[in-house]
Amino acid sequence: MKQKMHMTALLSSAAVMLALSGCATDVQKAAPAAPVQAAAPVVAPAAPAAAVTAVPAPTASEFFIVLPESGRIHVFGDAKNYLNYLAHGEVALTRTQIGAGPKGQTIVYGITGDDVKKNTASLGEQIYQDKLPGAEDFYGEVFKSGRYYVFGDLKDMKAFAAFAEVPYSYTDIGAGPKGETLVWVMNKDSYKKGRPLATIERFKQIRSAK
Repeated sequence: MKQKMHMTALLSSAAVMLALSGCATDVQKAAPAAPVQAAAPVVAPAAPAAAVTAVPAPTASEFFIVLPESGRIHVFGDAKNYLNYLAHGEVALTRTQIGAGPKGQTIVYGITGDDVKKNTASLGEQIYQDKLPGAEDFYGEVFKSGRYYVFGDLKDMKAFAAFAEVPYSYTDIGAGPKGETLVWVMNKDSYKKGRPLATIERFKQIRSAK
């Protein structure tokens, strides 16, 4: 009897153990899988901002004036019109301002067909009226009384056109295209550097390119 009761107890214990084991197995199976975290999106590096290129302000690179005996001032913003005037005494297109000179002279601007089409002031007008500063490599000529006065500075050129004074210069007598005297006009600072070789070369280039 005791042996039978012992066996019954052992069987009951075994059943309990099996039941507990089954419960643990069921719990493990029922546990939900841990969520998989999505990979963070790869952010491409921002493209560098485009460099802003500063647009240089317009400047006057060349300027020409003729001071004939008539007392009128003839002004040109390009070499072609200027050389045509020297060769023929006139140009096809002009714009005139009466009494606009420094001493009340009439100013005659040589203009181009593009100036007429655009209905805008020519380069010569803009430069003479102080609307354009001189460029670093400025070149200018004033033809007066059979002489060429050649400049590398716009301020010096305008001062000469107004007052006809040349405080500093180098002079080449008879060296012009038709034996004219060439006066290389300087100022206090530029005179110390010697003869203006770049300006002299530019005088030759303008005539060889016509």
